Parts: sequence; structure tokens; C-alpha cells
Amino acid sequence: MKRWVWLGLVGGLVACKEDPVEPQVCPGTEVVGQSLPRARAQKLAVDDGLEPVLIIYKPRVSGSALSNADAFAASVKRLGGRVKSTFPSLNVVAARVSPEVREALSRDPDVERVEPDRVVRAFGMPRLSPLALQGAAPNRTGSAGEYTDGLKMVQAPAVWDANNDGVLDDGAPSGTGIKVCVIDSGWDPRHPELAAAVVGQKDFIDGDEEAYDQNKSEDGTVTWGGGHGTHTAGTIGAQLGAGGRVLPGYEPNGVAGVAPTVSLLIARVLDVEGNGSTSDVINAMTWCVAQGANIASLSLGSAQPSESEEKAFIAAVQQNVLSIAATGNSGAPKVSYPAGYASVIAVGAIDSNSQWASFSQYGPEVSLVAPGVNVLSTTIVGASPFGAVDAAGTPFTSNPLEYSAIGKYSGKLIHCGLGDSLAACGEEATCSGFVAYVDRGGGIFFEEKARHAIQAGAKAVIIGNNEAGEGAGNFTLTTPNFPWVPTTSISLEDAASLKGFVGQDVTVDVSGVDYLVQTGTSMATPHVAGVAALVRSARPDLDVAKVREALEKSARKLSSVPRDPQYGFGLVQAKAAIDYANANFQPAQP
Repeated sequence: MKRWVWLGLVGGLVACKEDPVEPQVCPGTEVVGQSLPRARAQKLAVDDGLEPVLIIYKPRVSGSALSNADAFAASVKRLGGRVKSTFPSLNVVAARVSPEVREALSRDPDVERVEPDRVVRAFGMPRLSPLALQGAAPNRTGSAGEYTDGLKMVQAPAVWDANNDGVLDDGAPSGTGIKVCVIDSGWDPRHPELAAAVVGQKDFIDGDEEAYDQNKSEDGTVTWGGGHGTHTAGTIGAQLGAGGRVLPGYEPNGVAGVAPTVSLLIARVLDVEGNGSTSDVINAMTWCVAQGANIASLSLGSAQPSESEEKAFIAAVQQNVLSIAATGNSGAPKVSYPAGYASVIAVGAIDSNSQWASFSQYGPEVSLVAPGVNVLSTTIVGASPFGAVDAAGTPFTSNPLEYSAIGKYSGKLIHCGLGDSLAACGEEATCSGFVAYVDRGGGIFFEEKARHAIQAGAKAVIIGNNEAGEGAGNFTLTTPNFPWVPTTSISLEDAASLKGFVGQDVTVDVSGVDYLVQTGTSMATPHVAGVAALVRSARPDLDVAKVREALEKSARKLSSVPRDPQYGFGLVQAKAAIDYANANFQPAQP
């Protein structure tokens, strides 16, 4: 990567001079790739001067609720508002309005109030032609290895597999006949764990009947989301013996849900970035009730309450639908909404030692807690990467960086120092390919280190940690839309050993699996929803109030006070809740 300039003098060539030239970027790595399709929330952020609002109008004495809603929506349109949805039973119209229209509405004697159609967010976001719903019967046989620590903590296997043989016990409640509506970011219909569980779906983001966790650009390009909804759905209803691709050494059958034969309804209200709106949540709740849901699970929320939204949850209770929601992940002494409404069970998170998770929002509204730290469940197919590094038969434990490409490459290992420039990999770097080893540190972002190596020709990148006792680390490439190569990190100790293989062929393999460990109150909430499904499955005659009582009265106490602001009534317990229900509530007479 140097240019030699020969100086011609009288009498011949007598001297040469080295003129260093900055190495050239390898073809195809010159610029950042095409931007990812914008999420719906970004598309709506056009500065058109309109504000999304919920308009609560006063009920009229005459006329049906539907006709009154249509009449009021028409009056909003006449003023210049853009109506999105109407909710006749709630006396609410969702619309986008200008400041002038909002001012006119505030003076309308038929309007009770106007409130923001606020943004709601997922709590715990991480990152083919979809199959048609099969409606197949769920498996009844699998392996006890599918029972995660979270399942065991909430006593789920004790309800439907008392002898722990990996087979559902005959006659035991496992969710059959119960519908749980998962109001979230949608799902991945390719995942084998969910194929038999999903019986209905609705996309309130795209307005169609395919609630897939993906974004489609105008040119047809599909971008899958972070798998938030797939993860929560799997915790509730992943079935036995239906494993996808797993990490080496993990249970080949994947995981089981808390209620492995439950029926799932999927309502997509969050886009691929985890954003949604109050009106979509209200729409989803209305749809869930109409679909015959018994339970609604919401791993999302907003910091502020909404009277219109609260009315929707009260209406759901009146239709015997139990709603369960996450408290939020900021660690603040204030519960998010809808968890904060009295009609909703608010769920906080604990770790595997039953200790309160410091991120879990808390307050007097907290009802129950459940496992929410390092929860293993389903995710977008192939989206959870793991890394393997091999040097002459010597394996090294590694961890792929977030946004790493999926793939396998073998080539000469070149030491690129701190990766602080395009020249860092030296003269041996060629555009034909090599494996770059880069040290962590120097105040340089990981994405800069990797980009320099890639532009010098690297087809795979290994980053050595510089912190003892931290293992391979958990790092990110930050920018999702650069043409990254398989990029993974190794521990400080392994880095010292790997450097001995510089100049030899090394293999980097970053592969995608179908399961992901995630943390958040989003992960705790579906544990409670699954337990509620087991109680409803065991006692379908119980109403919402009795199911809630059974869950709260039977919870394992984690505090010395009856209802702790962090732990609520305690850790939800499936077997104890069913035992409580059977002991305290007489079966309904036929």
C-alpha cells in the first residue's frame, strides 16, 4: 500500500523515495448502505400541523351509540379534522386536528374534553412468505428441558406435568379453550413454537389482517422487527416439542410456554421501533373482546393516563376479559399505564433469585411480580445471533455484536491494532479478504473499528475485550444499515491466546437462532397472563374478579407487608392459584 517514486538523474537512477499513500477503500464498502424503511411512527411525523387527539363527546339521549358516533365524527370532519377511528361504546373519536380545530372543539357544548392520542411504547425492546394460520392441534409431548427457570418459578409445569416427564398430564389444565390476546408488536408466523397457538390476528399499524412484526417499504422490501411480540407470545403459549433453531448445547425442543395449549390472538399496535398510539390500543382491546378473548396481555404503556383508554379497559372487565400489563422499565416509583388503572393487573419484574429488579417501576398499584430478568423465549426466526471462533481446532467463546451480519468465513488472521484507521491492518490487508483482529479501547467506537477493517478488505472481524472478568462483553455496531460482516467479540484472556494465531487461518461463524434472552417488565407480564390462562382453563366458570383474587391471594409473599409497592402481593403461582380457586369458589351450577 505504498507508492515508490523513482528519481531520474544524470548518469542513471541513483535514488528512490518512499511516498506513503493512504490505502484505498475496497469496492462495495465505500458508503453506508441504503437506509432501512422508516417505521410508521416516523412516517406520521410529517409536519402537517395536525395533532393526534382523542375527542370525548357527551352521549345523546336519542339515537344508537353507533349513529351518535357517526354523527359526531361527521361534525369533526366538517371542522377540518381527519378522523382515524370511532369508539361508539366509549363516546370517543380519534382524529388528527389543527390547533384551530382543537380550539373549536373545546367550545363545542357536545364535547366533554379533548386529550392527546399519546404515544405508547414497548417495555423491553431488544431487535419468506408468512405461513397461513394452520389451526393445528398443539403437541402434548416434548421434553422437560423446555421448562425454563421462569416457568418453574411460577409453578406452570407443576400444573400440567406433575411428574416432570415432558408429557402433558391427561386432564390437567394447560390452557385449552382459553384465548389470550397479545397486544404488542405482532409476531413471526414462521416460528414453529407458535404455529398451532395463533387462532386470530389483526394489524392496527398497517390496517390489515396480517399482524406480522415487520415493516414493508414501498419497493416491497421487508424488514423484520425486534421480536418483542414474538417473545411475549412464546412465554405465554410456546408448545411442547416444537423447537426451532437453538444454540449449541441448548434444549433442541426450544422452550414451552406457561400455558402450552392456549389459543393466542395477536393484535399488532407497535411498529418495528416499538412505538404505538393510545387509539390503536383502544382499537385492539375492542377487537380482542369481540374475538372472545378471556385475557389481554400488554407489555407496553405510557407515562400518563388516558381517560378514554381507561374506559376501554373497564368495558373489557364488564365483558369478563382480564387485562394484565407491565409496570414499565425506568425504575421510577410510578407505574405506567394501562398498568396503573384499577381494572388492570399491574406486573413488576424480579430476577431468578426472586429479588426485585431495579428497573421495574413500582407503586401502590403493583399487583404481582414475575420473572423478568434474562428470560429465554421465542424471537424472529434466525434473528438471535451466536458466534463461534475457531483457530486450528481451538474454539474460543465469543459474542456477536448487535447488528452483526449472519455468516461464516475462514481466512488469514491479521492484527489490526486498535482499528483506528484504514491503514491499521497493514500491508497484508487485501480486498480479497481476511479475518481482522482488533483490540478494544483507544476511545474508538466499535463500529469505527469494524468499518475500518471492512473497508480494508476484512470479511470477518474479531474484537478482543480489554476488561478482565467481563468475558466476551456485550457490544453493538450501533448503525444497523452499514454492510457489516460477521463481527464478534472475545474475552481479554482469549484475546491473548488468539493473537498467537496471527498469520494462520481462523474461522468466524455468526449464525442465527430462533430464541432470545431478554429482560424487562415486558417479559414478566406474559408469565402472569399465562398463569391466568391456566386458572381460567381449570375453572372456566370464574369471572374476572375471582380469577384476580385467586392470583393475588395465592401469590408467594416476597415482602413482610401485605401489598408491597415493589412486589405487590408477591410472585404469581399457578398451582397455588388453582388450588385457591377450587378451595374458595364453588363451581357454577349447570
